[in-house]
Amino acid sequence: MSGVRMAEGVPSKQMAQVIEKTGQPVVFKEIPVQKPGPDEILVNIKYSGVCHTDLHALNGDWPLDTKLPLVGGHEGAGVVVGMGDLVDDWTLGDYAGVKWINGSCLSCSFCQQADEPLCAKALLSGYTVDGSFQQYCIAKAAHAARIPKECDLEAISPVLCAGITVYKGLKESGARPGQTVAIVGAGGGLGSLAIQYAKAMGLRVIAIDGGDEKKKMTAELGAEHFVDFMTSKNVVSDVKAATEDGLGPHAVILVAVNEKPFQQAAEYVRPRGTVIAIGLPAGAYLRAPVFESVIKMITIKGSYVGNRRDSAEAIEFFRRGLIKAPFKTVGLSELQKVYDLMHEGKIAGRYVVDTSK
Repeated sequence: MSGVRMAEGVPSKQMAQVIEKTGQPVVFKEIPVQKPGPDEILVNIKYSGVCHTDLHALNGDWPLDTKLPLVGGHEGAGVVVGMGDLVDDWTLGDYAGVKWINGSCLSCSFCQQADEPLCAKALLSGYTVDGSFQQYCIAKAAHAARIPKECDLEAISPVLCAGITVYKGLKESGARPGQTVAIVGAGGGLGSLAIQYAKAMGLRVIAIDGGDEKKKMTAELGAEHFVDFMTSKNVVSDVKAATEDGLGPHAVILVAVNEKPFQQAAEYVRPRGTVIAIGLPAGAYLRAPVFESVIKMITIKGSYVGNRRDSAEAIEFFRRGLIKAPFKTVGLSELQKVYDLMHEGKIAGRYVVDTSK
């Protein structure tokens, strides 16, 4: 293929974790290394975070079509080792991140207003195109995340989805420095990052989750209050009481994995407040009392992943040392074990896979 620039030593074969049939374990096998198209880069993935979305891709339980066979993964951090002939703003050796949005058309009405995640032709890493659970991964040059060289690729990989997603949600909430945000599911992988981004943005945090371990962790991350939904007799009253004027938080960020918290948020958010739904509990519905919602003039919004600008801003917070994603690293060959732990609900923070192992 003329015009493709490749670094020396890029192999023709690589190891990858492949979904051959949804609902079945992933298969660790050798597959070809793809060549980048004219507007694409080839990234030597060093590390990739493992997201709950990857489990949905494996199980095939979302109402979205996936390609099969499929290489999952969308939190890949690595080094640019190849590029197509139309790419002139990347250099071999640059650090790059492969995100959920692998590419978009860049010309529809959504792309033109910086809503490229809403593009009808968006390519989804590890879902509609092969993702980062392989040693060499293709990404559209316009959409790959630029990672500063001083950043640790292992530590930044979870930021490429979890970090960007919660940062976008906080921006969508409209909460301003000094105001209070309640984070529901604060002790999980998304929640632990949401607390840190909220603090970095000058917001005060009420953490909502269950158990003393999560109470301790959220306090260490900067939450001022903790409401334990497992022991609270009235979550709505307790959340309101945790705000100085008793009117409730200015915004609620929902990253919980079950439905009930989505039903409660509209009751304790303050008048003119905003509820942001990010988590995707299977089969769940948003419900809110119409009378209170109207007379309190509340806003309920969904927030999807961030655009390219949001991604760059979220990475900059990390570069400045304000964000630390708690993670454990295992070899790419052990990915199925991570899925098993995820299915059993036994993961605190994030798992990262090392593609060299």
